[in-house]
Amino acid sequence: MKIVQILPELNEGGVERGTVELSREFVKLGHESIVISCGGRLVSQIEADGGRHIKLDVCKKNPFIAPRKVYQLRKVLQDLKPDIVHVRSRVPAWLCFFAKRGLDIKIVSTVHGFNSVNFYSSIMAKADAVICVSNSIKEYIQKHYHTQEEKITVIPRGIDLKLFNPNNLDKQFITDFKKQYDLDDKFIVSTVGRITQLKDLETFIHAIAIAKETMPQIKALIVGGVHRDKQNYFESLKDLLQALHLDDEVIFAGSQIKVAEIYMLSNVVVSASKKPESFGRSVAEAIAMNTPVIATNHGGVKDIIKDGINGYLINVGDVNELAIKIIESKDLKFDGYKYITDNFSLGQMVEKTLKVYKGIL
Repeated sequence: MKIVQILPELNEGGVERGTVELSREFVKLGHESIVISCGGRLVSQIEADGGRHIKLDVCKKNPFIAPRKVYQLRKVLQDLKPDIVHVRSRVPAWLCFFAKRGLDIKIVSTVHGFNSVNFYSSIMAKADAVICVSNSIKEYIQKHYHTQEEKITVIPRGIDLKLFNPNNLDKQFITDFKKQYDLDDKFIVSTVGRITQLKDLETFIHAIAIAKETMPQIKALIVGGVHRDKQNYFESLKDLLQALHLDDEVIFAGSQIKVAEIYMLSNVVVSASKKPESFGRSVAEAIAMNTPVIATNHGGVKDIIKDGINGYLINVGDVNELAIKIIESKDLKFDGYKYITDNFSLGQMVEKTLKVYKGIL
């Protein structure tokens, strides 16, 4: 098959990572993979993996230049004659909607998030086939757009089990990291992701203060970068640590490349997000490293966490419940790698996606 994926840009993010991974796997299976975007730092990865990238402005929402962009995309599609066009965002979806008129092209969309409910967002439900990354997303689009059941397939984001494999780790990094932050013989609680208000780090910090009374050996890691517009929020978190006398217990570790190693050295990972995650890739990645996860009980994480087995689901903003579950998590033992292999692997995502393509051809 000749498969075209279209997304706004190819910089870091869950949608971008999924696009790169699918392109790589399609090429391995003998398919022709083309990605159309405005460009970005992951273009080189697409090309290194054997895919082709076409740079086109499929990003800007400006309606005044939309006709020109539709014309440009139509010309590209006429030349490519793809079997499948897979749109991953609303602007590309609308451009394809107009560009494909008169062309024999099948469109697949992936709904990656809980987009605002309006006419603009409805385009994602108008494709020949609609992929949802979780059951929560499926319920959301069925409720608001009445999408036909037979058009929808739930395909969770696949976890790369070569990267997130307990046997494929940089052990020296783990040793050095633990030494750097004095983590030996400590109970390590981590939260991973960019520092924003939506992550509800205040609840995380308050829960650490409560858990410390029972577990004096506790250490908390906040792993993630701080954008310029979040500096004031970051400073408020540091003030909170001082007020709660947690300067020694809570560590801001900044952005880290070795995320699998961070999950592995942690005793438990927390995702206290106020906003529901469409899937929760980081939750699945941590569980693949046999590390339990405590997450707020909404969104796609409900598909991943088996409460009381590989983690716990808690109410949003419930400090006491989070503290209790942090303490209880020390008793959880499970084979997370096998569980993710059986249910959320990259191989399964690729297989199910190709099945959707073949089903509409």
